[in-house]
Amino acid sequence: MSLVEEAPGLLHSLHRLPTTRVSELLTRRLEPTVDGKYLHWDELRHRTPPEGMTVHEWWFTLKFARNSLLHRLPLTNAVGEPFRYGMPDHVLEGLHRVDQQASGQIAISEEVTNSQTRDRYIVSSLIEEAITSSQLEGASTTHRVAEEMLRSGRPARTRDERMIFNNYQAMNVVRQWNGPLTPDRVLQLHRVVTDGTLDDPAAAGRLQTPDDDRVHIATPDGEVVFEPPPAEQLPERLALMCSFANGQGVEGFLHPVVRAILLHFWLAHDHPFEDGNGRTARTLFYWSMRSQGYWLTEFLSISRILRQAPMQYARAFLFTERDEGDTTYFIAYQLGVILRAIDDLHTYLQRRMAEIRDSERFLHDAGLNHRQAALIRHALRHPDAEYTFKSHQRSHGVVYQSARNDLLDLERRGYVERRRIGRAFRFYPNPNLRDVERDHGEPHRTKR
Repeated sequence: MSLVEEAPGLLHSLHRLPTTRVSELLTRRLEPTVDGKYLHWDELRHRTPPEGMTVHEWWFTLKFARNSLLHRLPLTNAVGEPFRYGMPDHVLEGLHRVDQQASGQIAISEEVTNSQTRDRYIVSSLIEEAITSSQLEGASTTHRVAEEMLRSGRPARTRDERMIFNNYQAMNVVRQWNGPLTPDRVLQLHRVVTDGTLDDPAAAGRLQTPDDDRVHIATPDGEVVFEPPPAEQLPERLALMCSFANGQGVEGFLHPVVRAILLHFWLAHDHPFEDGNGRTARTLFYWSMRSQGYWLTEFLSISRILRQAPMQYARAFLFTERDEGDTTYFIAYQLGVILRAIDDLHTYLQRRMAEIRDSERFLHDAGLNHRQAALIRHALRHPDAEYTFKSHQRSHGVVYQSARNDLLDLERRGYVERRRIGRAFRFYPNPNLRDVERDHGEPHRTKR
């Protein structure tokens, strides 16, 4: 049984209806959505149609209304048929919200806009995205272990940890890019994403060739539901994708967020690499959003949202593939993911600001700098946390000596305790730290 049933094409639906019935249907008010949703045939066929219509007639009226909305893209399928996109009202509304909340001057917590603390939030969001994007592709490790690896700087011990480390590196690589996207940059990015994780190391940063086995998606009973374009098309398709990413290839105006979403879709559809296509596609989405002025994207993790419902993510691709290349399904889904990530960020920041206000009097009189105060706030939420000179240095983007001075001063004051593990020092929160905050007094020294 198919993961997604193929949607009847507009011409197919037209030919199966009597001419008189078509005329009757077209006199009705035609809408491209149902209750504000851009439903695929696979969803619509299970619903009760409007009175006096069959479900196939209902689908025909939707397809007819959508046809006038759709615009051609330079992306084509393997036989040269163009993909298209539409901008129904709920997509326009979502794009307006992203414009308001992810670019320009927006009202958001000073923790993000303050230069002293914003780097810590960027590091945390990059870590979150690196972990969850890799877990989407099968990396099996706990969030806590992966975060400890990235913050401490220790080498990856397993292939799964290496996937996460690579993803973190890739996110930092695209943050440094200036100028247009090029095929060489895409290959460089894939090389970073997959370094040390492929069965064939030579496949890192290399397009698949006609001699390679091309991946496909099949149902448990063997039905192929997706096959990427032939390998011999990949060099030309990659060059065309880069041109599109740089603002070319579409007549008229294409919203920047839609361009970023479609860049994500394009690379995932073409599947030019042996492995790591999804991670590379999501990293390119971040690059596109950031390069087009959506600075708040650096503080979001779309993969954390996608990981909560991976089948919906997969179906967003398949809806497009199985309805004449209509990418509106994928655009609408990914737009919803972006908006959820923005809402989650605002909720998190509101909670953080409440915690900060609760702890502010405690920290105000302690004479701590903003990095030390941030560590104590983290320790209050994570009493089993572990800190090192390197992890503190990475978290705040300071030189090693500043990180060392911060932690040794906190130890001297009794906020943290130091242990020697091998040749390195590790620091742990004072187990009475919560009592100290509540009493607003001096911390008590205890042995661990």
